[in-house]
Amino acid sequence: MANEFFSHLRTFSEADWLAAVEELQPAIHKVDQDAVRIWFRFYPLELRLYIEQAEDRKELERELNLQGKYMLENSIDTSHHFLYGHRYWKSVKAAVNEEAASFKGDAKPTLVELIKAVAANSAKNAGVDTTLVTAISTVGLATFNQVGADEFQKTPGEVAKPSGAMSGSANSVAAAREKDDSQGVFGFLKTVDKKYTVAFTSEDYSGKFKVYDDQEITQAAGQDRSRDWKSLDKRCWQGPIPIECTAAACGTCWVGVLGGKEKLDPVHRRERYNVKLQGYNQPEEERPYLRLACQARAHGNVTLVIPPWNGVFGRQIYKNVEELELAPATTSAKHLRETIAAGTKAVAEDGSAVENGKASE
Repeated sequence: MANEFFSHLRTFSEADWLAAVEELQPAIHKVDQDAVRIWFRFYPLELRLYIEQAEDRKELERELNLQGKYMLENSIDTSHHFLYGHRYWKSVKAAVNEEAASFKGDAKPTLVELIKAVAANSAKNAGVDTTLVTAISTVGLATFNQVGADEFQKTPGEVAKPSGAMSGSANSVAAAREKDDSQGVFGFLKTVDKKYTVAFTSEDYSGKFKVYDDQEITQAAGQDRSRDWKSLDKRCWQGPIPIECTAAACGTCWVGVLGGKEKLDPVHRRERYNVKLQGYNQPEEERPYLRLACQARAHGNVTLVIPPWNGVFGRQIYKNVEELELAPATTSAKHLRETIAAGTKAVAEDGSAVENGKASE
């Protein structure tokens, strides 16, 4: 029955999953509304399916410049650490397994119906309102869909007890993300260098650093030398946020914005185009919840989540990138330039090669 359940889930496309997430937004507590959207950008189904079809994983990693932990098998119980509902993962995981075990092959429930059923079961077992587990239930089903029944059932489902900013109620966590640091009695003066806090979390570490008003996030992160960040994530050359080119071209510094997205500069042309090329599916909003940290200037407190991987796969998988060439500004990104160049030499539907066009910034 679990295999039938898996087969049924595989009938839904990435677009179907994203549509279900949007339809269920009113049923999700505010604290996890953007968080669950971010999770589905961090672990896109289309990329997973593309990887499954590859004959040579190492060659694919080179082709798409995949770096870090991009497969969910490595983080079944931890990929969703930044969701408030993560604390209920054990109940959610059990509910997903129950749904898989009782699934009947002739049943054709919609994704939304499946998610609601798992959320109701999870909420009952955990003794909480369904608004607190609907997002994590969606993630649970999506994880099952990507890794399969056997892998999903292998892990214990245990999670660490929430600590720090995440230890409070859902309302208090959401409210805290909206606040800014006090600038003192003279904070209203233009001559005062306003300073704010960027809180960040990843699967392996978390913390905070200071950022001046109108300072790029990666520049501020690079000034944090409190730890050996590279020992925690080899992509972290300077500070806790992975970085390579600082010119929006490599996609290494992509982050999810859990709180304070309205306090970041609007997305400009370079970021908008390169995020598409990288394949990260950034929403077409002026200030979305998915950003390149090297392009985002802060004007208040911000809460970020750092994905455990990065790549350049937009053209190969989504094939929706216009013909432009925006090269990185640094020689350290040579391999990324080569990856992007390979991606921007597309093959048209009629079989003829389409070469890059050029456009100035």
